[in-house]
Amino acid sequence: MSQPLTRHNRPQQVLDAIDAANARLSDADRKAKFGKLAESPYRFFRGTNHLYWDDVWHDWRFALFGGLPETQTWLQGDAHAYNFGAYGHHDDAVRYGMDDFDDALIGDYQYDLWRLAISLVLDARENVGLSRKGTRKALKKLLESYHDELAGHVRGETPMAVTLETAKGPLAPFLEKVARKESRAKMLDKWTTLDESGRRFAFEERPEKLARLPAHLGSQLRKAIEDEYRDTLGGRRAEAEEDHFQVKDMARRLDAGTGSLGLDRYYVLIEGGRDHEHDDVILDVKQQTPPEGWRKMNAAEKRAWKATFPHEGTRHAAAFSAIAEHPDLYLGWLHLGDTVFSVRERSPFKEDFPTHKLDGGKPYRQLVKQWGRILAREHLRGARALNQADPACFARNVCECLDGRQEKFVDVVSTLALTYADCVAQDYRTFVEARALKPTQ
Repeated sequence: MSQPLTRHNRPQQVLDAIDAANARLSDADRKAKFGKLAESPYRFFRGTNHLYWDDVWHDWRFALFGGLPETQTWLQGDAHAYNFGAYGHHDDAVRYGMDDFDDALIGDYQYDLWRLAISLVLDARENVGLSRKGTRKALKKLLESYHDELAGHVRGETPMAVTLETAKGPLAPFLEKVARKESRAKMLDKWTTLDESGRRFAFEERPEKLARLPAHLGSQLRKAIEDEYRDTLGGRRAEAEEDHFQVKDMARRLDAGTGSLGLDRYYVLIEGGRDHEHDDVILDVKQQTPPEGWRKMNAAEKRAWKATFPHEGTRHAAAFSAIAEHPDLYLGWLHLGDTVFSVRERSPFKEDFPTHKLDGGKPYRQLVKQWGRILAREHLRGARALNQADPACFARNVCECLDGRQEKFVDVVSTLALTYADCVAQDYRTFVEARALKPTQ
């Protein structure tokens, strides 16, 4: 056969893209990440966000229900079912929502909604066992709830966060269990150790999760925490007593995440407050790289991006502050050499909802209804941060795009999600067969 004239070879494109995205990783990290990608199509989807952005960046379907300056907002950037979960920070209140904004960027709302819908299909197939009809019903509920939240905002309704007190359906017992089983004291006991006087002073020895830092890196990180990081804080934490940020111990975090596996990540134990024995704080220091969508911007867009966000620490903090329902008081950044890191508190209540334990389509629809509303509220907050002069502009314009066409919107997005999920499953098989990796599930 003669040499093809184009590169329209999806299997090879997928393999080349995965190799390029992971070229900087060490052999050990690459092996670990590829092992995670081989676990299932959904895990593959989570760890190859770059493929999604390659595929959708110039998709014509955006023009049907948006694709306008007025329908842009801060995006989560990696919206999928398992980026929803329990979380809680400084006030020790348990909540449910999205709490990961490493890939956040500004763009059309449909980027997030499509990715979340695709993940729903993959999750429904792998963990819930829904039929195609049942999956379509869940997609309809997701998309309708997203629109309903925006429409309610236009009408002046007050949004309601999902908390221990307000949770409904399967989320109520889930959050009750998290609140009962998890606490700041338990987290600190799990990750840290006490000296003979009962003072918390170091991380536990956990070889599979933590590794000691070489002296030069430890010294560099300690200085960055005590100097640069503190200057990036705002509010009450910036005015905390001097020894609040005293560094007690540091460690490298190992084998965390899927898409971010291989990025440098550290845990730092600081003194915290003085009120009681559980005031110590674990800071999560994570290397930040440009969001996957950034790679698809043209040169002019990248220049404008750089002018707005001098580095990815400022971008991450701006996104987190804009769209998080309850921004972290310890949110900031620091540099180690030329590499920028986000800094935030490690949540004592971080827990994924076990969708595989749901019994059928009805409880799953109750759950995804909350996903749609939570994502809509994030987009509303993000748009408000971008357009404070007219905070209702985003909701009003999206609702106008969908007015009288909601059934068509549900059909287009549902069809896209179902067929793209089929493509993910095909790409996953390509990856597993080419790398001779054996699925673990």
